[in-house]
Amino acid sequence: MAYASELETRIAKKVTRAITDHRLIDDGDRIMVGLSGGKDSWALIQILDVLQKRAPIDFSIVAVNIDSGYEGYEHHKLTATCAARGWELHVEHTNIGETIEDILDTTDTPCSLCARLRRGALYRLASKVGATKIALGHHADDFIETLLLNIFFQGSIKAMPARLVSDNGEHVVIRPLAYVLESEARQYAKEADLPIIGCCCPACGDLSLQRQRMKRLIAQLEVEHPEIKNSILKALGNVNTRHLLVRPGPGSGLQTGTKEVPGLEFPLQLIPK
Repeated sequence: MAYASELETRIAKKVTRAITDHRLIDDGDRIMVGLSGGKDSWALIQILDVLQKRAPIDFSIVAVNIDSGYEGYEHHKLTATCAARGWELHVEHTNIGETIEDILDTTDTPCSLCARLRRGALYRLASKVGATKIALGHHADDFIETLLLNIFFQGSIKAMPARLVSDNGEHVVIRPLAYVLESEARQYAKEADLPIIGCCCPACGDLSLQRQRMKRLIAQLEVEHPEIKNSILKALGNVNTRHLLVRPGPGSGLQTGTKEVPGLEFPLQLIPK
């Protein structure tokens, strides 16, 4: 069965590679897709639907929409599109928008707080719909921007995993678009004639937000170095802790003396000054 376009072929290959590299989907899985109506979540459910028909394993898909309660959100477009394409959809109405206004402090941003609150709602719904995995629409640009945000503003080298088990071990979050660029997701959603629905949050798209600053920085660097996104993405899977300022500590696996440190190719000996 041929893919619908060259773009779909490219995205299918990238998603398949992510699924294989990170063990994202297993036989018998029920994948719950967080469907906001934005380009990324539409691209995700579309490509999963395409791959489901071709995969050598059996898995099912169910879409879940978390309505944050903002006025003007176009539910009808979401519902109509899913019905037309035969996608199972559950809509959960919440007051997340009001909650953010009440509890947001100066150390947080509306987007990050909203993401945490929506994540909690998704965890609750996963059990309700019988999902074994929760699929989110984070793409390669999200991984790259998160890495830079943590380096620049949090003093930490970390991004986000393609596969994450929740702290209580009850839920598995997967990000099948890990290798797909934002531009590809945007073009794919448009090509598939999927209606892009804004979240209606007043902070959405505010270019003063730190993540938007990272987008602009990468875009500027990309003019001179077209492969910079691919390079940063590759770096996320090519970490050499021997060349970082990682200090030994309890539970770190690093030991003093002449014993070998797990993962190193030679004995490490610390000599007192």
